[in-house]
Amino acid sequence: MTAILPQVKLKIVRRSSHPWIYQKMTEKPAERLPPGSIVDIIDRDNTWVGRGFYNGHSRITLRVLTSDKNEQIDVDYFQRKLTHAIELRRHLLKLDDVTNAYRLVHSEGDGLSGLVVDRFGSMIVVEFFSAGMFRLRQTIMDILAVHFPESAFYWFAEEHVQKQESFDCHTPEPPAPGVITEHGMRFRVAPGSKHKTGFFVDQRDNRKLFASFCQGKRVLDLCCNTGGFSVYAKALGQAEDVVGVDLDEDVIAMAKQNAKLNQTRIRFVQGDLFTWLRDTLPSGQRFDVVVLDPSKQTRDREEIDFALKKYFDMNKLAMQAVAPGGIFLTCSCTGLVSEEMYLETLRRSAWQAGRTLQILKITGASADHPYLVHVPESRYLKAVFCRVV
Repeated sequence: MTAILPQVKLKIVRRSSHPWIYQKMTEKPAERLPPGSIVDIIDRDNTWVGRGFYNGHSRITLRVLTSDKNEQIDVDYFQRKLTHAIELRRHLLKLDDVTNAYRLVHSEGDGLSGLVVDRFGSMIVVEFFSAGMFRLRQTIMDILAVHFPESAFYWFAEEHVQKQESFDCHTPEPPAPGVITEHGMRFRVAPGSKHKTGFFVDQRDNRKLFASFCQGKRVLDLCCNTGGFSVYAKALGQAEDVVGVDLDEDVIAMAKQNAKLNQTRIRFVQGDLFTWLRDTLPSGQRFDVVVLDPSKQTRDREEIDFALKKYFDMNKLAMQAVAPGGIFLTCSCTGLVSEEMYLETLRRSAWQAGRTLQILKITGASADHPYLVHVPESRYLKAVFCRVV
């Protein structure tokens, strides 16, 4: 990291504060720059407009880190940014009072494009989405270690990210699963599994709100993953009966462990939600409270219509499992699907299912997943609480 930086010129006049600048907007530099190089950014009129990471291999060719010409991208920069992010979680949100598992860095939402950091008790999990952040991994982890001196570190990048960004992560061996606490619940988490960084901390507040509808009720958790909503419904919400369904046998095994950790009796079923519902609905069995929280349906803009069709089919079937007057929580974590798109899909699903949805509340990820008003892409999670009539 140095104050004397190569320059990358834009084909456009910069009229945006969005941190992403795409390949089609960028001139190819005369000299070859390694992926993740720190550069000064000059627009078409030769005006200095920012400083950040350059990656000629990536569709997102420039990631702007600062628009202050006097601010260097150095160790001090990362100390300021990471400290600011940690202080939000620990001192403003006071998350340590309710959990020892939360997101420490939410990429663009914390001004650190291409970096996600989650805390799971004494384990810090770092996920890289850009070659630039990966190149500075040791600096990042050294700073985090000052704030969390007793922690161990695990880092990774998904294969499609490594390919798009042109770097090899060389992920270490996954650590042994650990146990975290959240609103008095206990959960076993497994960093290095195929499900994000180990546990869905973004649904923390939604799990608690969901539990408030469950007392004495029959609850169905579709795409239950490791049992977060199921455990909350039974242990915190005091549901009468809870059934969790997921296709992945590994997460079902973890969900059973989580139920046992919280001394709850929950029936988990390994199976496809479409098959399970089509087998169950003809019997007349209905549930007072249903949650549908599927995995991301696409990361490709060309496949948005396909993703919306999947959401349509899932919701149409799931809302038929809700007893009249019951509660339905339906979620989408596909960032490319906007809230407006999702609500329109729910409208069509309800019409086809012959049901009416009375929306009670629309939420998103918990506050440790902030997003900037000029970077709506960071607002990926939609959670719609409804009454079905």
